[in-house]
Amino acid sequence: MNNPTKIILITGGSRGIGLTIAEFFLNQGHTVYATSRSLEDFQDVNPAIKPIASDASDYASCEETVKHIVAEEGRLDVLVNNAGITRDNLIMRMKEEDWDAVINVNLKSAYNLCKHAGYQMVRQKSGRIINISSIVGRMGQAGQANYAASKAGMIGLTKSLAAEFAARNVTVNAVAPGFIETKMTEVLPEDVRQKYLDAIPARRLGQPEEVASLISFLASDSAGYINGQVINVCGGLHR
Repeated sequence: MNNPTKIILITGGSRGIGLTIAEFFLNQGHTVYATSRSLEDFQDVNPAIKPIASDASDYASCEETVKHIVAEEGRLDVLVNNAGITRDNLIMRMKEEDWDAVINVNLKSAYNLCKHAGYQMVRQKSGRIINISSIVGRMGQAGQANYAASKAGMIGLTKSLAAEFAARNVTVNAVAPGFIETKMTEVLPEDVRQKYLDAIPARRLGQPEEVASLISFLASDSAGYINGQVINVCGGLHR
């Protein structure tokens, strides 16, 4: 991890928090690859971000993504597992396909990438893996059983792989954002938005850059002794 310019892969990097993370790393001078299901998702994205069309829930697609980056760059220094979706509903109304879709995109994708990227990092004896979980994975949330289960699963995956990879100088940590200012939260009804704000001790939503700056630190050489941790970015909502 002593390379001043790191090779970074971010899943779900064409929009939202993922795009902010990609831009944050790019501004620091790193080489950034970002995935989305379609290259069309990158039409309005900084062209310096290297786009890859990949289905993060598909094992073979993830394997090809990692192989492509290693063939181009010779190594992979940082993996940020950010790909995620929601299919919210109360459990009694939740369709099986909605459960499966969320688990596959949010959790199976993390397994896919951790396995393939982790293999490369173990070989090169250096690497950082940062999984984007959620405070919902720590607290639970009515109407989000599938999402909460997927994000809680990412925490278990993080802690297990931290123990497996540590001897090879590969750290695995998770970041658990709370309510962050994104296009999704911008369209919330005012009463719902206020309900969230009332529950947050900081009395405001987080900014995507606040999540990105923590991820940047965890990816840095200075964070080499931080491993197997889950760090909240939630304004004190979960403590």
